[in-house]
Amino acid sequence: MTTQADPTAPNRVLVLNSGSSSVKYQLLDMGDHGRLASGLVERIGEEGGVADHGEALRQVARRLADQGVGLDSPALAAIGHRVVHGGTRFTEPTVITDEVLAEIEKLVPLAPLHNPANITGIKVARELRPDLPQVAVFDTAFHSTLPEAAARYAIDAATADRFGIRRYGFHGTSHAYVSRATAELLGRPVAEVNTIVLHLGNGASASAVRGGVCVDTSMGLTPLEGLVMGTRSGDIDPAVVFHLQRVGGMGTEEIDTLLNKRSGLLGLCGANDMREIGRRIGEGDRDARLAFDVYVHRLRRYVGAFTAVLGRVDAIAFTAGVGENSAAVRAAAMSGLEHLGIELDPVHNAVRASGPRVVSTAASRVAVAVVPTDEELEIARDTYALARS
Repeated sequence: MTTQADPTAPNRVLVLNSGSSSVKYQLLDMGDHGRLASGLVERIGEEGGVADHGEALRQVARRLADQGVGLDSPALAAIGHRVVHGGTRFTEPTVITDEVLAEIEKLVPLAPLHNPANITGIKVARELRPDLPQVAVFDTAFHSTLPEAAARYAIDAATADRFGIRRYGFHGTSHAYVSRATAELLGRPVAEVNTIVLHLGNGASASAVRGGVCVDTSMGLTPLEGLVMGTRSGDIDPAVVFHLQRVGGMGTEEIDTLLNKRSGLLGLCGANDMREIGRRIGEGDRDARLAFDVYVHRLRRYVGAFTAVLGRVDAIAFTAGVGENSAAVRAAAMSGLEHLGIELDPVHNAVRASGPRVVSTAASRVAVAVVPTDEELEIARDTYALARS
């Protein structure tokens, strides 16, 4: 077994995020958590792009070699893979074997847009470095601690069990990293801190984390439920689907596309970039203002609901692209919540900075923080820990 003190031990981890048409990668040094290389291969299977994931991974290998940090380096300790859906089977990072890969493939019906690409990336990486430990880190794993009362939907239990219908949650690596980093920012043990994490990117999710353990989250069976997102509707009356079928004559695929790709901010005002929406609001655009207000209203509903779930909230952490960069969203979402012990400092909130920081007043009972997420580092840490065990 390799020990951390061994200076000759391999200490690099390659993190791969294989999407349906892209592969993101980062190579990290686990000694100082420095980034040795990072990049993106896009347009897989499209005209002008690479043919398939196999060629994309080989392109990653060539790029790493050109930078002197090749995939064949003896310093490479392991490869970590982001896998979107682990179902109830995978509740923690797992070393990939043939048996594990077969189980991940069984979960494809729960994530048909994501898991197949994740699986392809795993298979190609195992072909390129069959000697290395390869680890699957699941988006759903952090939320596997939800109590049954939070995870269960109130539908026929036999039907739910037969088809695996329950709340799984996503963005787990981000929620895990940010909840721990928020406690560190406050100088308190994570076990003593109750945090509401607001991961606000093009995809958006909220979680209620009690002492480092997730007890509720906004996304459900799929990443469609919950907050208003860039192109996804978030929470919606399920009967809307039946109405669109019966009255609108729309088919399943058409409705799926509507709710996942033509809804959210984009559906409300024609833009899914919060910077563009802010610019348009400044010009008096009423559709942009409505989209912003709907977005913020949903955020406030979840902050209130998760405050009730936790009982005591020590911190609210904003993260991801919108959460980290939009002072306007933070200010609007926290406005009027003084009765919950939340008091934002407008000066601190307006300051742009790269690191974690508190943006609430000294008198605020609940610390409001901006905490940049680092999902790749979270995956690398989990991967390295398993590779050394």
